[in-house]
Amino acid sequence: MTKTNTKYPKEFLENVKSITNKRAKIVIDHILQHGFITTEDIETTYGYNHPPRAARDVREVGIPLETFKAKSKSGKLIAAYKFGDVTKLQLSRIAGRVTFPKEFKSKLYELGNGRCYICNGEFEERYLQVDHRVPYEVGGDIAETRNIEDFMLLCGSCNRAKSWSCEHCDNWQKEKKSSLCMQCYWGSPTNYNHIALKEIRRLDLHWTGDEVKYYDTIRVFAEQSMIELPDFVKTVIADMTKKR
Repeated sequence: MTKTNTKYPKEFLENVKSITNKRAKIVIDHILQHGFITTEDIETTYGYNHPPRAARDVREVGIPLETFKAKSKSGKLIAAYKFGDVTKLQLSRIAGRVTFPKEFKSKLYELGNGRCYICNGEFEERYLQVDHRVPYEVGGDIAETRNIEDFMLLCGSCNRAKSWSCEHCDNWQKEKKSSLCMQCYWGSPTNYNHIALKEIRRLDLHWTGDEVKYYDTIRVFAEQSMIELPDFVKTVIADMTKKR
């Protein structure tokens, strides 16, 4: 990969070079040197297994980033990132991601009964992350207002899944309408009509304690029927629905 000849405004360079977030800094420095960075670069060169999270770190510190398609070393089309409109640099976020008071997070934890708002799994408060219902890349930076209804707590796994899904959604990339986000599973998991603009419905199930025996039984039935477990569960539900 050759060195880029792109010229950036002095103020922009001074601000982006002041970033201390390690993952964001790696992405920034690579783009400054080469003009863009691919998901392959992030994974193989720098060892980060979730490239969209690394790109999100850059956006979260106020630096505009665009996603586009590039070719991997094998010729496959993959995602790549480059700086967006440098005039849209959010200086208020350069010092780092906005942090939330412990009381704010504790209130969300209480409202959610100690569960991830997406998968409904039970977690200690420290394992859950405050998340914007509407990504600030779409709805703008509302963290300072801290209206509690604009946020929810997610476990790390669901936060990564939401990040990937949102970044591949046309609304994120083009439309940027907050109303569409709030009609999405990732924005309103209990009341939605699409997932990333697609007609999809999703149900995350957990079996805990005495319930585990039911899961084990269903898994055995699925294996005997030579059906993948999620498909078997959907078949059982469909059969029960038809009987009503």
